[in-house]
Amino acid sequence: MADTIKKTGFSEIRSAGFFRRIAALLYDSLLLLAVLFVATAVGLLFNHGEAFASDNLYFHAYLVLVSYFFYGWFWTHGGQTLGLKAWKLKILTEDLQPITWTQAAIRFISAILSWSVLGLGYIWVLIDKDNRAWHDRLSRTAVFLFLAPKP
Repeated sequence: MADTIKKTGFSEIRSAGFFRRIAALLYDSLLLLAVLFVATAVGLLFNHGEAFASDNLYFHAYLVLVSYFFYGWFWTHGGQTLGLKAWKLKILTEDLQPITWTQAAIRFISAILSWSVLGLGYIWVLIDKDNRAWHDRLSRTAVFLFLAPKP
């Protein structure tokens, strides 16, 4: 990790804590909501302007796919969504390398599972020795906090 610190110019890189992760998640949820509104507007063009039925599985799958590509693109291209960037966080592999699309898919699916059990997979960060959530462990990725050098 010392080589990475020298290359990046940051004074410290460490595992991100629970509250920074949640704050970044809240930022990103607002941006994702806007993206899903646009995706729905595009979908309505193909549905002749009619509202989608609540039991339309194709529409739900489409929105999940849009969400995956939203997160996956940011994670695989720089490791930061807007929320992560605002909180100085970055998603990388455990050895500080950019993640792959396969890791992004595993992370995305397992993050949904982490939420589906009342957020237990996220709360796990509070008791994990490395501050890792379930989806971090399953995808062999981690969220790191990058601290800039003090003047």
